[in-house]
Amino acid sequence: MKGYKYILLCSNGLYYTGSTNNLERRMNEHWCGQGPNYTKKHPPVELLYVEEFQRIDQAFYREKQIQGWSRAKKEALIARDTNQLHHLSKCNNLSHFSHFNKQENISTAE
Repeated sequence: MKGYKYILLCSNGLYYTGSTNNLERRMNEHWCGQGPNYTKKHPPVELLYVEEFQRIDQAFYREKQIQGWSRAKKEALIARDTNQLHHLSKCNNLSHFSHFNKQENISTAE
C-alpha cells in the first residue's frame, strides 16, 4: 500500500509533518478540522510538500526523520533546494569535531 509524507503550513506559521496512505482523505480531514489536535487548533492548513512511497511504513519513517529537522532544513526541502539542504545537513557541533580529531590522532599514532 502506498504512503505519503507531507508538510503543511498551519495558521500560526509553523509546519506540521504527517504521513498517510490516502492523501486526499487526510487533507480533507485537516481542512475540515477532523485531523490531529495540532491542526485543529491552528487551521487553516496549506499543503506545501508531498513525497510518495511504495509502502506506508517508509512514509512514516520519513515523517519521523523530518520532524526532527530545523525549520530552515524543512524550508530547504520544501523549496527543493538541494544545495541548501546539503549545507544544513552538515554537523557544526565543535565537540563532535574534537572527538573525531582525537579518534583520528589515536588511529594514526599506532
